[in-house]
Amino acid sequence: MLSEKSAAVVRATLPAVGGAIDEITPLFYRRMFSAHPELLTDLFNRGNQANGTQARALAGSIAVFAGMLLEHPDRRPDAMLARIAHKHASLGITADQYTIVHEHLFAAIADVLGDAVTPEVAAAWDEVYWLMAGALIATEARLYTQAGVANGDVWRPWTVVGRIEETHDVATFMLRPADRVPSPPFRPGQYVSVRAELPDGARQIRQYSLSCAPNGTDRWITVKRIAEAPGSPEGEVSNWLHANVRQGDVLGVSMPFGDIALDEGDSPLLLASAGIGGTPMISMLAHLAATGSTRRVIAVHADRSERTHAFRSDLGLLVGKLPCAEAHVWYERPEAAWPADRTGLADLSGIAVPEDCRAYLCGPVPFMRSIRTQLLDRGVPANRIHYEAFGPDLGLETAA
Repeated sequence: MLSEKSAAVVRATLPAVGGAIDEITPLFYRRMFSAHPELLTDLFNRGNQANGTQARALAGSIAVFAGMLLEHPDRRPDAMLARIAHKHASLGITADQYTIVHEHLFAAIADVLGDAVTPEVAAAWDEVYWLMAGALIATEARLYTQAGVANGDVWRPWTVVGRIEETHDVATFMLRPADRVPSPPFRPGQYVSVRAELPDGARQIRQYSLSCAPNGTDRWITVKRIAEAPGSPEGEVSNWLHANVRQGDVLGVSMPFGDIALDEGDSPLLLASAGIGGTPMISMLAHLAATGSTRRVIAVHADRSERTHAFRSDLGLLVGKLPCAEAHVWYERPEAAWPADRTGLADLSGIAVPEDCRAYLCGPVPFMRSIRTQLLDRGVPANRIHYEAFGPDLGLETAA
């Protein structure tokens, strides 16, 4: 809980801090990477630094946290904190790194706002930062304990034992522990981080949903090759994996994490995905089929066309194994050879979605926001709608 004195100061200064975010964040990162260049090469996503999404997410999360403290002083935003903590744990973040961020972030705030950052203002925002950091550090410590590892010690070597070309730009990599240590358990819907040793010496990290665990030992990840787009460079790690990684290679892979994992209840399920967002949904469907689930399952998927739809056959096979499951597929540009179930964007209007369903969403933010809005309009409670975003994320409620 934010102290009464600090709450008044934060409330008065939040507009000024928020309005200066676009100046504060570039300066903050320049300062931090100058002092700790290894953070840029070995931890932070260089692609997201180039297009600015990481900066907006970090600064935005602190501003959102401050706003939540003011709006609901007796309630901690656990959903937002859990999402961030799981991502941090999969990267091996440790408590000392929060001190580094604090040092350079607050120096940047002081540089940009100048005399407006009085000792009183600095103390109030310092309280906001450490309330958020303290909650994350504690949550991440619990996650490490649950995983049975020391804080930050999440990396293990995994051998690539096979590769499947799902589409022209999506490949599945079959992984097996290289150290012969038993594979850590995971819940369907979770992800791992993969550390790539790039030609320039950088060890860039990316997160990929686990798509399959076929024999209890292997773990499969499915990776879409990210092409260059206006305002955004091509995916460094995804392109490197596609171009270089073959059977017999060894990758550094983290323990599995992720707070959006399939629950073990008996309520109806809606699994809604678009594009490569179908990866965690296939994992969930495979688990349901393997356990003989009788839950009602509505699988919704949207893609550009049949040829870009990874797991197209798997979706039909897995749904066919479940006695109370149905699938609905939309293609934006269907091909004449394969008539689409539906054409255009995903629309739930013709589907009977139970109000007591538990919904899982994964895909581009506009897709997830649209599905979430449709579900809320149907009477599905917000706390029963879960989502996984690829990349920096502020939440569907705040994402632009």
